[in-house]
Parts: sequence; C-alpha cells; structure tokens
Amino acid sequence: MPYAEISSPDDDRIADYRALTDVELRTRWEPPNGLFIAEGELVIRRALRGGYRLRSVLVDEKRVDQLTGLPDDAVVYGGTQPVLEAITGFHVHRGVLASFHRRELPTLPALLAGARRLAVLEGLNTHTNLGALFRSAAALGIDAVVLSPDCADPLYRRSVRVSMGEVFAIPYAKSESWPDTLAGIRAAGFTLLAMTPGPDTVPLAALTPAQRERPALLLGAEGPGLTQRAMAASDVRVAIPMHHGVDSLNVATAAAIAFYELSRESTR
Repeated sequence: MPYAEISSPDDDRIADYRALTDVELRTRWEPPNGLFIAEGELVIRRALRGGYRLRSVLVDEKRVDQLTGLPDDAVVYGGTQPVLEAITGFHVHRGVLASFHRRELPTLPALLAGARRLAVLEGLNTHTNLGALFRSAAALGIDAVVLSPDCADPLYRRSVRVSMGEVFAIPYAKSESWPDTLAGIRAAGFTLLAMTPGPDTVPLAALTPAQRERPALLLGAEGPGLTQRAMAASDVRVAIPMHHGVDSLNVATAAAIAFYELSRESTR
C-alpha cells in the first residue's frame, strides 16, 4: 500500500478528512464529491465487505503497521494525533479513518422488488437515530429502507459509526416525490403501517397475517412524528402499547421493537 506522511493539516491530499465535525461543511463536501467517511477498523472492513471502493485511509502513524488486508492500491496517510486532530476537529481515538466512494442508489422499483419488509422514514434528520435504526433493521429482518427527501444522510460519519457499519448491509433508496412515493409502495403490494402514539391505532401484535405479509412501517421524526399526509396515505395506524403514562419512545427504540414484532414469524 502506498504510504505518505502528513505533517500539516493544510495538506491538500487529505481534504476528504477536513473538519469532520462541521455538519454543514460535510454536507456540502461529501455527497457532491461522491464520498463518505468511515471511522474505526471494524466499520471500514464492513464497508469493504459491502462492496464500497476505498479512496484513502488516514491513520495515527503509530498504527500504520496494524493495517492489514486493505486493497493494494489504497493510499494510506499517517500523522501524529495532534495533526489528525487539527485536520478532523476531534481526537481520533479509534486511530483510523477511511474515505470511500459512494455507490449509485437503487431505483425505488428495484428496491421494492427485492424486499418483503420495509422501513419507510419521513423527516428523520438526527444522524444518531438514523444509524441506530439501520443497525436494528439489519439485525431484525428489515430488507430495505425508503427515505423521504428531508431525511438525514445514512452515510454521514455519525450515522455510519452508530450503526456499526450496518448501513452498508441494508439497501436504501431516497424518494424524490413525497408523499406520492407511498402510493407506489402500496401498488407494489405492501401494507403501509403508520407508527403513531395517536388515537385509533392497532397494537402491533394484533395485526392480521395479511397485514404482516409485506409490511412497510412508516416512522416519523423524533418529536413531530409522521405528518398528516403520511398518515392519511397509510393503510393502518399502529402503536406499541405503553405503561405508566409514557406516551412515546425514542424513534430508534420504537423501530427496533416494531421490527422484531413484524419479523418474528420468520424466526419461529
């Protein structure tokens, strides 16, 4: 692997890694340049396993010899911790970062054709919740994820890190027409299940076999939840029964419970 030592945070070769804590800057830099950043060796190896093409690696110079099994053409940049911190804006305690090329997202029809159980996310714009949700989706039987246009980026570094790289295991597509996309999902044979703590809901455990056959679980942003338009487009409003006066759960927690309930027949 080609190796280069980095002694200055202004080195143009490491532009991919600059100011990683600045969400606005990274949003302007990463998707337009077709890249994303993975943090930590485990996450990097999961990205490679998922078929993503490695651009470069930035590593604590003391750990360069520990990097094994990377593509031969991967460029490795090494620097001291102070230099890495000046570049990225934080202490790189995992010791290694990698820049990867993004892949073209599947079309919605292609995504739906290969899935039985969907998570459909509206306005989910918190990266930690999004990463946790993808990790649960991968673990609990969800085949694909559909994102509304205003959802956060699943490949933003924090989402990738919280998901422990499981964002690479679940295919996803981004809607370009919301909530019209929901009609297309229904037309593909899915039952739209709107997750809401509001009235007129059905407990998840009470869904019929037909409603469980090809479920598409709609989940909204933390706080506001699903919009009225999304709920109006749904087939069934569903809820997790609550106790002790609690009215709702964190969206990632609620999603994990719902994913388990919707997939448990296949594990019996």
